[in-house]
Amino acid sequence: MDLVVLSIVFIIYFLLVAYVGYLGWKRTKSSEEFMIAGRKTHPFVMAMSYGATFISTAAIVGFGGMAGQFGMSLLWLVFLNIFIGVFIAFVVMGKRTRKMGHNLESLTFPEFLSRRFKSKFIQWFSGGIIFFGMPIYASVVLIGGARFMEASLSLNFHLCLIILSIIVAAYVIYGGMRGIMYNDVLQGSIMFFGMIFLLIFTYWILGGVTESHTALTNLAPHFPASAQALGGTGWTTFPDLGSGFWWTLVSTIIMGVGIGVLAQPQLVVRFMTVKSDKELHRAVLVGGIFIAAIPGAAYIVGSLSNVYFFNKLGQISVDVVAGNIDKIIPTFINSALPEWFVYIFLLTLIAAVMSTLSSQYHIQGTSIGKDVFEVLKKKKDIKSVPLTRIGILIAVVLSFVLALILPGSVIASGTALFFGICAAAFLSVYICALYWKRATREGAIAGIVSGIVVSLFWLIFVAGKTAKGLGISELLTGQPMLIPTMPWPSVDAIIIAVPISLIFTVVVSLLTKPMDQEHIDKCYKGIGSDESKTGGK
Repeated sequence: MDLVVLSIVFIIYFLLVAYVGYLGWKRTKSSEEFMIAGRKTHPFVMAMSYGATFISTAAIVGFGGMAGQFGMSLLWLVFLNIFIGVFIAFVVMGKRTRKMGHNLESLTFPEFLSRRFKSKFIQWFSGGIIFFGMPIYASVVLIGGARFMEASLSLNFHLCLIILSIIVAAYVIYGGMRGIMYNDVLQGSIMFFGMIFLLIFTYWILGGVTESHTALTNLAPHFPASAQALGGTGWTTFPDLGSGFWWTLVSTIIMGVGIGVLAQPQLVVRFMTVKSDKELHRAVLVGGIFIAAIPGAAYIVGSLSNVYFFNKLGQISVDVVAGNIDKIIPTFINSALPEWFVYIFLLTLIAAVMSTLSSQYHIQGTSIGKDVFEVLKKKKDIKSVPLTRIGILIAVVLSFVLALILPGSVIASGTALFFGICAAAFLSVYICALYWKRATREGAIAGIVSGIVVSLFWLIFVAGKTAKGLGISELLTGQPMLIPTMPWPSVDAIIIAVPISLIFTVVVSLLTKPMDQEHIDKCYKGIGSDESKTGGK
């Protein structure tokens, strides 16, 4: 690489990052502005921030690499991302979250649930789940960016991790939510144009849309034998129904992320940053286009990389990278595209890293500072912002350490793991909080605790990949998995834990005393006039 050109590109980029971070710092004067940007965010900024936070190197590098292994089937995840992650999230969940959050004056997702159900336990317990669970997700995002820097710049992987961690931590600590959202617009714009160009150029070098897809279909006989044994049929066809390959793809990748997005704390809090439902409606189109373009391009390119590598090297993508699918996209970019685009794509990936990590660090900081420490200390005069900043520093260190020790091919599975944990713990309770007035404090606690307990049990004792990797099941029971019979080792925890959490929430709520009507009226003030007349039944 031309270090002079590279230096100029990055100097301009980091000057822009520093400037928007400065704007965020200058306009942050209160805890509300630090936590949720003062509830007056423009819909375009909100949509771009939501999309840039949602889509990270996990989507581009991790899931793009997984598309190199699974094929075009991952495009079903794009459909769920748009329909559930944007339309359902913004219109069905977002409007009520924004209004109820305003009624209850909540600044974080755990505080939102806590005030809805009048339970301090829910706040600090949920904050703890987020703070100790999110480093898994943050670390794989960090790995994605560092892997591409390593491949493109020939830098040490550990050095790349340090550089990214320091840069992101700096503007999150000082700029708060405003700094994050302003940066997300910058990072999201870079990501959008970078991925669109990547998709167009990939089709061009492979001879066109029809030609490249036909070539990928014709590669089916070269689909890995190990994958075929598990039910895989090719890169342009779906795996055999009910096979281990099918369960991994559908339950863990497509449903785990596609549905789990609704309960992501760093995304839910975005709904509280706008001032009216109109802003959320206006944000749907921007968010939908953004989500369609970036992961859609990544999954198509990841799949088509097999055609490129087979034509050039006589090998499919997984073989070229010696089985580490996290290296498929970086290797393809560095091999197939012109040198000048590598600079652009490096910026695209760094933008993806910084936009997602900044929100992850911010939510971890607010979780440990405001939701855990402030609640357990029970002091009203305690200052949330300094505690949040300390929490952010701890979060940075935790994710950095995990990034050092996690194995290869972990980016996509690590992302799906955290999405699944959040869905198991929060999704049922969150939906009931918004739509069921009969839900009680005891029911919400039962739902959250049962969801997280069942999810962890499944991951430790049943799910094949995590159970074998952790080794706890074998240590305690002498068996790698308690239920080795297929398809259970390939079934994701979200399929089991979310229904159980919902059952506990509903049953315990019906068996316990309803919450007082005055509190319910406060929560639902301005939400559905017809519903308020019927008592929400």
